Amino acid sequence: MQKPVSTKDIPQATVARLATYLRVLAMLADDGVLIVSSEELAVAAGVNSAKLRKDLSFLGPNGVRGVGYDVAKLRTRIEDVLGLSGGHRVVLVGAGNLGRALVGYGGFKRRGFTVVGVFDHDPAVIGLPVAGLQVRDVAELPAAVGHLEPTIAVITVPDAAAQDVCDLLVAAGLQSILSFSPSVLMAPETVEVRRVDLAVEMQMLSFERTRNNEPESLPVAHAGSGRIARRVPPAAHRALEHTKSSHQATEPSSKGSVVTP
Repeated sequence: MQKPVSTKDIPQATVARLATYLRVLAMLADDGVLIVSSEELAVAAGVNSAKLRKDLSFLGPNGVRGVGYDVAKLRTRIEDVLGLSGGHRVVLVGAGNLGRALVGYGGFKRRGFTVVGVFDHDPAVIGLPVAGLQVRDVAELPAAVGHLEPTIAVITVPDAAAQDVCDLLVAAGLQSILSFSPSVLMAPETVEVRRVDLAVEMQMLSFERTRNNEPESLPVAHAGSGRIARRVPPAAHRALEHTKSSHQATEPSSKGSVVTP
């Protein structure tokens, strides 16, 4: 019998990578792949095989030495650990361009997230259809939560209104909130707030571009020693970092951290 996994024992960095493995496994399943080796799964996920095996060890016994992992079983196991088996019902507040785009994105439903309600305070958008749903007045949200039974809320309102919307969601009983506002939202310790800041992600890309374009420095002699030191070229430096810890730059480490959308 497989030993139950305590989610408290799984590092947050591992949780982020489990989500990546799940995405890869879903694509493999769509392609009809039944068995995948740790090396193949690691390459597809962008990590080294040792890290992948360590991550999967938190799930209990899964693979067979010399054979690999059963794609369907491993996918189900990760879904169980990530709490995705029963799916999630999502409400979104903010029916602007970003909000409508998110509601219309079919990838959420394929991964177990179903948008069940869209809310806004703008009379110009209230009543409009969005991906089969009708935008409702945000004033109806507290009462609507009772019959919609959402487990996750998404905030896509202007920054100035984000905290008020967060307070409204918390008062309505939501304990899992994803915010696209760049500001840090205040919430009780019992409420998990995740933040997606697209500007920060683009700044990270800008940094990587700048680092990639840096010329290689000439050998530098350290004073007081006969050694010659060389700066590791940017590309090689990134490869070393990737080998040590893949996805380190974008993995969430605490409440309200910036995560990749």
